[in-house]
Amino acid sequence: MDTAPSYRSVRSNPWWIPPFLGGVPEGVEPAHLRVLGFVTLAMFFENYDLGMFGNALPQIAATFGLDKAAQGEFTAWTRFGALPAFLLLPFADRIGRRRILLLAITGMSVGSFATALAQSPLQFVAAQLATRTCIVSAAIASFVVVSEEFPALHRGWGIGMLGGVGAIGYGFGALVYGTIEWLPFGWRALYALGVAPLAFVPAFARGMRETARYAAIAQSAGSAPSALGALAALVRQHPQRVLAIALISGLSSAGTGPSFQFVSEFLQTERGWSPKTFAMLTVVFGAFAIIGNPVAGRLGDRYGRRRVVATVLAIFPFASLAFFAGPARWVAVPWTLMVFLSMATTVSVRTLATELFPTSLRGTGAGSLALLETLGVGTGLLLYAAGMEAFGTQSIALPLVALSCLAAAASVVLVPETARRELEDVAAAGGA
Repeated sequence: MDTAPSYRSVRSNPWWIPPFLGGVPEGVEPAHLRVLGFVTLAMFFENYDLGMFGNALPQIAATFGLDKAAQGEFTAWTRFGALPAFLLLPFADRIGRRRILLLAITGMSVGSFATALAQSPLQFVAAQLATRTCIVSAAIASFVVVSEEFPALHRGWGIGMLGGVGAIGYGFGALVYGTIEWLPFGWRALYALGVAPLAFVPAFARGMRETARYAAIAQSAGSAPSALGALAALVRQHPQRVLAIALISGLSSAGTGPSFQFVSEFLQTERGWSPKTFAMLTVVFGAFAIIGNPVAGRLGDRYGRRRVVATVLAIFPFASLAFFAGPARWVAVPWTLMVFLSMATTVSVRTLATELFPTSLRGTGAGSLALLETLGVGTGLLLYAAGMEAFGTQSIALPLVALSCLAAAASVVLVPETARRELEDVAAAGGA
């Protein structure tokens, strides 16, 4: 690729970009950073809530009396709760990105509070259905917004920084989780805290404008087809790209999701860790791991999305094996690598999914990504449950499921390179 872009000093970063995530590239204007700052809120609480389910799984399982085999099915059905995002996100092509974000942020706040009140596994899953639908919709819509608003040369950096700053929500959730033994109502208090984004909705509504690319087609957007009709158009016009995203996102989610779902449970039940010790791991080593987001964005802008996606996915199964089957005293090292690789994968795959399709179908493409990610994680968890029945140990079952990442890495050959190209040029390349 061309010469590396130059970056400003971290001293000139906006207050919400920590210095350890690096500086802002030359060419990124204050208007771009303002958009990025608003949508980062959605990513922060996505990571807080999604991380909380994995962190507090031992306590949730104890409340509902779930053994290890039952936890596999319980987590699978909870993860499947994000499936309706597939039907919600196409509306971003009809009513705009901004409205979908406002609706989703409101919904995920209310749903998180409802989760805190669940009295049975069924009620928990039902509350999480609404919560995860809105969380995933807000997060992926945020990727769409950044893709449409940032300059082509720095689109990967913008999405990487969105993921990096948003990932701090995972660390914040771990800090709060570390106090679970002293919190009134235990894990329920953690989910009740998820109502906080509701307080930011008025400010978000005032400060967030519709993307310029969507505004340019807004008059014709009202006549857009239904969600299923839009999906049919997407498959008809871009069959190979849809297939590629299906393979990459579905297989990568099946490989990475189960490993992370059981990190907290594994460390507490198999290694004897306390919630406080796990929280320390997440905060101290997680600070190193979350740089995977901006690093993946930078590398993708310079060397190409396909190369980055293939590399990080090919390494992940070995990191999973080292964590679950390696020496206990070195567990922090493969955990850090796992988080780094997972975050790099999420940034790179979501960037691809929002770059490959035209503006009129970009929300639909993002919705299909939400569907495939959810199906992938849920399928991976069901495979994990089967693996536990067959082998009886997580040190074999989880690394075996993670091998699906290798197939996802091979699938990148099906997509064109999108880095440093205007979205209109990528879309005009046709259905290939």
